[in-house]
Amino acid sequence: MASVTSLSDSVHQRLAAALSAALPQAGSADPLLRRSDRADFQANGILALAKKEKANPRELATQVVSRVESGDVIKDVEVSGPGFLNITITDRAITQNLAARYADDTGRLGVPHTEHPGTTVIDYAQPNVAKEMHVGHLRSAVIGDSVAQLLEFTGESVVRRHHIGDWGTQFGMLIQYLEEHPHELDHHDGEDLQASGEQAMSNLDRLYKAARKFFDSDEEFKTRARRRVVDLQAGDPQTLAMWQKFVDESKIYFFSVFEKLDMEIRDPDIVGESGYNDMLAETCRLLEESGVAVRSEGALCVFFDDIKGPDGNPVPLIVQKSDGGYGYAATDLSAIRDRVFNLKANTLLYVVDARQSLHFKMVFETARRAGWLNEDVHAVQLAFGTVLGKDGKPFKTREGETVRLVDLLDEAIDRASAVVREKAQDLSEEEIAERGTQVGIGAVKYADLSTSANRDYKFDLDQMVSLNGDTSVYLQYAYARIRSILRKAGEARPVAHPELDLHEAERALGLHADSFAATVAEAAAEFAPHKLTAYLYQLASLYTTFYDKCPVLKAESPEQIENRLFLCDITARTLHQGMALLGIRTPERL
Repeated sequence: MASVTSLSDSVHQRLAAALSAALPQAGSADPLLRRSDRADFQANGILALAKKEKANPRELATQVVSRVESGDVIKDVEVSGPGFLNITITDRAITQNLAARYADDTGRLGVPHTEHPGTTVIDYAQPNVAKEMHVGHLRSAVIGDSVAQLLEFTGESVVRRHHIGDWGTQFGMLIQYLEEHPHELDHHDGEDLQASGEQAMSNLDRLYKAARKFFDSDEEFKTRARRRVVDLQAGDPQTLAMWQKFVDESKIYFFSVFEKLDMEIRDPDIVGESGYNDMLAETCRLLEESGVAVRSEGALCVFFDDIKGPDGNPVPLIVQKSDGGYGYAATDLSAIRDRVFNLKANTLLYVVDARQSLHFKMVFETARRAGWLNEDVHAVQLAFGTVLGKDGKPFKTREGETVRLVDLLDEAIDRASAVVREKAQDLSEEEIAERGTQVGIGAVKYADLSTSANRDYKFDLDQMVSLNGDTSVYLQYAYARIRSILRKAGEARPVAHPELDLHEAERALGLHADSFAATVAEAAAEFAPHKLTAYLYQLASLYTTFYDKCPVLKAESPEQIENRLFLCDITARTLHQGMALLGIRTPERL
């Protein structure tokens, strides 16, 4: 199925043609078309053009109107104010356009693929081995998953990378403790993923605390642990085998959390800090030989004119420490080399906390100086803000601890299940539990995604599972309500009838449904899922108005019943597809 030309594109083409006819010397001019509350669309490009050509804008506008081809798509064009054009579209065009989207058997609703797809490597969901995932890990996972799905939907090749923290000096302490207490990570057979995930985390947590206590209180253990770091970095097989146990145990836990988040994270996509160990020495050599990095007090550093500390002295990016150890910069720069030269990426996208912005600015600039990033290959940090509590301060438990992610998700599911139970008419306990999970996890994701990523947002569960307002629950109920109407329709089927006149609420809903493709393209190009959430919320709101003003099953004629069922169905499909791109389920019944 070919993509469907949107109504705004059709109008744009007709206006651009009329503009060129009225002013041939201007070449191809942009009519600057946008949706308007005065008419269906407004074009205000004539003002700038008239100024450039030293013409009277109202006269030029009148000439353009006389050359606009009206009929099948454009019903009426009128000049308003100093030279704006107000354009009204025919009801037939709206229905026919939606019918073409409805007929798309690929399920894409006529949304085109991008013209020049490339390869994007997206780095998101980066938990640390042997550490509990907390609320700070939520945004990277949720935003990254949605952006990856948006990009794939537009035709981009997407490579996912989960840069987990699986290397460093703390492993010396953990491995040494495990060597001396070998059964600490044993498992019971026959557990499901959630149970074994919880067991894995409690094993790791207990082991970490015990190892830490020894490390802080026992000098001999501390010495053994530090020797173990040297063995690990030298690649001693026995030490590596024990390190692998920590990684495997942590993955059981990670997978259980991501399963709860209803997110697919595949094992081959998990390439942690350790994945680049073999490249670190060469990365340093390349940077030093090219003069991008220089030795300063024994360390290998990159300096920047515009990055200075509080004392006014330049703050360097340290690629290799004076003792020969490597920091995050060496790993991140090696990852860039891998992603550009092995994975052949055009775009490197990092979904990382805004507090890391200076680090990434320095890393990207270093890679640019080295020639690894250039006009054709660029790196972007999709920096996100902090999750705040209801009081507007960083989210903590009453004891001042960081909030465990699993506890947060469980509480969201409990709250949502209560909302579902209250509204449920004919759902079994099992169905209430399943829907409660979908509504609760959807609520958490939507609250996160509906805030522009770079802003902080308040984590307020009461608000998130509210049936009123800009929440995923409101959208899920709108979808379930439509599915219920379609089930009750009996013999009547959704069929488009372009010959029918449309009610104002039907036109508003149809015009908004038409802009789904443009919204997806914009959200993908700008890595901005919040643009899609805003679109879907408005779609559900327009549907509510339509439902209030236009009887569906009690419409005036069999044709009108079919046409309104068709409007219901295309709205449901758009909601379903849009929510899927956010990683949110739309239950058929609620």
